[in-house]
Formats: sequence, C-alpha cells, structure tokens
Amino acid sequence: MVEAEPTALAPGFRAAGVACGLKSDGGTDVGIVACDAAAEIGSALLLTRNAAAAAPVRVCRERCDGASIRAAVVNSGNANAATGEQGYADAVAMQERCAAAIGVEAAAVAVAETGTIGVPLDVDRVLDGIDRAAASTGPAGGADFSAAIMTTDAGPKRCCITAGGVTVSAQAKGAGMIEPGYATMLCFVQTDAVVSDPDRTLRGAVAESFERITVDGQMSTNDTVLLQATGASGLPLPDGVLEAVLLQLALAIVADGEGASRVGRIEVRGAAEPGEAERVARAVANSPLVKTALYGRDPNWGRIAQAAGQALAGADIGELGPERVDADELGGDGPEAGLSIDLGRGGASAHVFFSDLTHDYIRINAEYTT
Repeated sequence: MVEAEPTALAPGFRAAGVACGLKSDGGTDVGIVACDAAAEIGSALLLTRNAAAAAPVRVCRERCDGASIRAAVVNSGNANAATGEQGYADAVAMQERCAAAIGVEAAAVAVAETGTIGVPLDVDRVLDGIDRAAASTGPAGGADFSAAIMTTDAGPKRCCITAGGVTVSAQAKGAGMIEPGYATMLCFVQTDAVVSDPDRTLRGAVAESFERITVDGQMSTNDTVLLQATGASGLPLPDGVLEAVLLQLALAIVADGEGASRVGRIEVRGAAEPGEAERVARAVANSPLVKTALYGRDPNWGRIAQAAGQALAGADIGELGPERVDADELGGDGPEAGLSIDLGRGGASAHVFFSDLTHDYIRINAEYTT
C-alpha cells in the first residue's frame, strides 16, 4: 500500500465544499461528493442504530437505494435532529436539490448532517450552498469537502491509498458523541476497485475500525458511513486495504476526541465468549475513572478491575489483582497507553481504543450551545 496525497479522490469521483452560513465562524459547511455519470456504481450505506435518528438518517433509510448511491450531500453546523416533520422535509429538499443539480435520481443521493441537535435548519441557505457546491465539484475538491463536514474537529480526517492497481480515498469527521452503532461519525469512502459485495465488505471493515473506538460512550443521532465503488479499474479491492483506511481514520477520531490528550487501548483476554469480552472492554473504555486515570497518568489498576467487575455483575471471576490487570502504561509519559485484563474464563478476546477525559472535554460540551 502506498499513501497518496490525503486530499486526493479515487479516479472517477469529484467533490466540493462551500460556506452557506450555518457555522458561526463562517467556515465551509456544505459539501457534495459524487461519482462520474458514466460509472457503474456499487455502494453500501451504514446508519446509526440510535432510536432518536436524525432526519437525514430517516431519509436515507426510507428514500435511498443503498446499493446504488452516486452522491452524498452533507452539511455541518446543524444536525437536523429532533426537528420534526419540517426537518424531514428539509432533508428531502436537500436530497432532491442535489439530485437535480448533478443530474441523478433522488434515490441515488445520500443525505448527511452534523452539528447541534434540536435547532431548525435554515434550509434556504443550505439549498443555495448545494447549488454552488454542485457547480464547482471536481477531482481536486477533496480538501474543501473534508472541511465542509467538520464540527468540533481540530482538523480534517482524510486519507488516500493506492494498492494493487486501485485507489481508496476517504473523508471522515468525529470528535465527540462517539460510540459504535454501525457507524460512529460521518465517513465517506470512494474507490475505483471492483467490490462484489459492498455491504458485506463495508460491515466487515467497520467492525474492525469504527466499531472498535469510543470517546464518550454516546451514540450519535446522525452516524453515517458510505462506501462507493465504481469498479472502473477492473481490479478487485485487495484484502485489508479498506480495513487499513478506516482504522487510520478511526484512530484519528479517538486522538481528536474533544479535549483529548492521550489514547488508550484496552485488551480483554480470557473471556467466556466474544460478547463478554466486548462488554468488558467497553465498560473499561467508557469508565470516567479509567479515562481520568489515563489523563492523569495514574497507573491505578483497581479502576480497571472495578469496571470489569461491574460489566460482569453476578458472575464469578475471582479476584482481579495486578497479576491479571496490567495498567502500568497509564503512568507513562507517552501519548498512548496499552492496558490489559485477563478474565480467566475462556479463550475469547476483544479490544477497544478510547480517549482520556480532560478539563477541555467538559468545557467544550458545557459551552456547546451557549
């Protein structure tokens, strides 16, 4: 695998981003990514499991042909969540305006939005932005599109990799409200590879990347991951390439967790079955006590033992002491720390990447709408 310029798009794709006034700082906030009209597209679309799903997620579920998505239209600065039927109508208007502007069927356009929940969308501004973005899409538009999808991100998250004669490019956003739910932020992936089963391929790659991270244990109302594959290269997607791309972006999200200063990796071994290992790993990763120990460089193994025991309340796991819990790296000077625990109950294991909990996380979220 060779890393290309991270703003590059896979051949046959074009993108753009413009400012329409949703962000208070006047930043880029409406973006479009699309494949060329002549391409034969295969796609997969994964959406949040949150029961309070935002309007764009509902529009994607009800109005999109998930296997043939040719374009995505995105706005940042407003999640269009908990906005009622008007919010749904606004998301439909975005889908239809983008479809008309780039010349495809509405069912071939995915809609994604991110930002503050519960605030009505200024849809007229967004529709004007869509018109301008559609008119300026091009193969060099990846940087502007990346900027258009950011909210509290410290910077853009994007990459482009070539391998086996094919290219995979991707753009993601995410810093807070991060917990797996088939997708844990917004992510858009483009490739000219032949992908015979996009849905299975994407689910497998997400399971080893975005489903392995958490920042604050909060599942978003807007989570969306889109894979678009044109097959124009005539070559198959090499094994492991998509997983590598998504893992790179997933780790960038954890490192950019709101206010984060360190990244932790918890490895749970000796579980009775995979679900148990996963449950314990997430309990440790989302424990505010463990997260603050990571921040304070406090090698307090007792906090890990407590979180594991809480996750397995009622089970007999014996005494979890320092011979079964390794927390030494919590006290290290580096930006990353690896932790582990052996449950001694079987052969299953799981791991989760997580960020620390800092004063800045509290400040950012205490002031989010004020």
